[in-house]
Amino acid sequence: MPEQPAPPTSDTQDTAVPRRTAIPTPTPTPIPTSTSTPAVVPSARRTGLLLVLILGGLTATPPLAMDMYLPSLPEVTRSLHAPAATVQLTLTACLAGMALGQLAVGPMSDRWGRRRPLLAGLAVYIVATALCALAPDVGTLVAFRLVQGLAGAAGIVIARAVVRDLYDGDAMARFFSTLMLVSGAAPIIAPLIGGQILRVTQWRGVFVVLTVVGAVLAALVWARLPETLPPADRHAGGAAGAVHAMRTLLADLPFTGYMLSGGFAFAALFAYISASPYVVQLIYGASPQTFSLLFGLNSVGLVIAGQVNGKALVGRVSLDRVLGVGLVVAVLASTALLLMTTGALGAVGLAPVAAALFVLMSAMGFTLPNAQSLALLRTRHAAGSASALLGTSSFLVGAVASPLVGIAGERTAVPMAIVQLAGTLVALACFMGMCRPWAARGNTRAGTEGAEH
Repeated sequence: MPEQPAPPTSDTQDTAVPRRTAIPTPTPTPIPTSTSTPAVVPSARRTGLLLVLILGGLTATPPLAMDMYLPSLPEVTRSLHAPAATVQLTLTACLAGMALGQLAVGPMSDRWGRRRPLLAGLAVYIVATALCALAPDVGTLVAFRLVQGLAGAAGIVIARAVVRDLYDGDAMARFFSTLMLVSGAAPIIAPLIGGQILRVTQWRGVFVVLTVVGAVLAALVWARLPETLPPADRHAGGAAGAVHAMRTLLADLPFTGYMLSGGFAFAALFAYISASPYVVQLIYGASPQTFSLLFGLNSVGLVIAGQVNGKALVGRVSLDRVLGVGLVVAVLASTALLLMTTGALGAVGLAPVAAALFVLMSAMGFTLPNAQSLALLRTRHAAGSASALLGTSSFLVGAVASPLVGIAGERTAVPMAIVQLAGTLVALACFMGMCRPWAARGNTRAGTEGAEH
């Protein structure tokens, strides 16, 4: 589809004008500027809503692949006669695959466009997910989960790159928050579906449902998601060019700071994802259905926080300030969890622990979209490579966090709380030390040009 000229934008991060209008997209209520944005006709609004749903579905790949499977972890442990720490490697393998896959798919999408790598990745994802349902032992399941993650990485990295193709500045931060409304529904729905599937079938049925969902998403991408990266904007440098682009991005200290802040915050999130089935069901005696409800409630908190971020804060409060507050709240919630799980506050039940987890997950709604937006604002070109670095750092740190939460066994939540506190503290330190949020942010684009050449 030919690229249409976009209205001029300023060099600050406070623009609310889309970079391109090659695809009609929903424009959030703009902040008054000297540039007027054309009204969006009803047909364009419908097309834009479909774009949000498709990109939201792609970014929902990790929570779908992870969270629908979570309620069945204890059953997998019994069914395959494997220790809990080994079964948790099925989560680690999927997460590591998603991390490594992004390093390959991101540069590929910068070279060949967004559609072809995305469709190829979705096809492999569907096959690998179907094979997970047939795995005879835990080792085979770990291997298929690794392939599932490698292929599923295409949806994650390319969805972010498409947003960068279309949006800039505050509009991009708003769009990421809108995507959180869609992708955030996956953690709410997925464990509930997973818990209900276990009522009528075994854990293998979860992967059958995931296979069907992947097929539907692939059909939507094939039919309704056009190419967003024009040939003139593609890079033909091959592997050497991709490595050069990534090295240049990593040399930009604020970009690396935002990347690490988001990555270590994600470690706290994934520590919760990995440990909560055992903490809630084995330590506090809740049923799989109760666990699913609590997990969904925490996801509601994350979605609401994301919408407050996108609708009320972006454009009125600097992205750096919102990110900093979110990280501080996450540190405080993690500290409270550690005090409760170690017994420093006396014997506590499920309710106080669930409340602290709710606050921690809600803080992620302010942390993750703003860290991504601030990092992607550092680059106009090579959005695929930048998106790959963001995703890979998050998933690699999460893959390390997963086995650590079970290192002391299934009957204690202390390792989960330690990993969460360590992750949020490191995230805050990277943000303060490398991004220097107290400095003037008028140079948000500083260093960007170097990442583009």
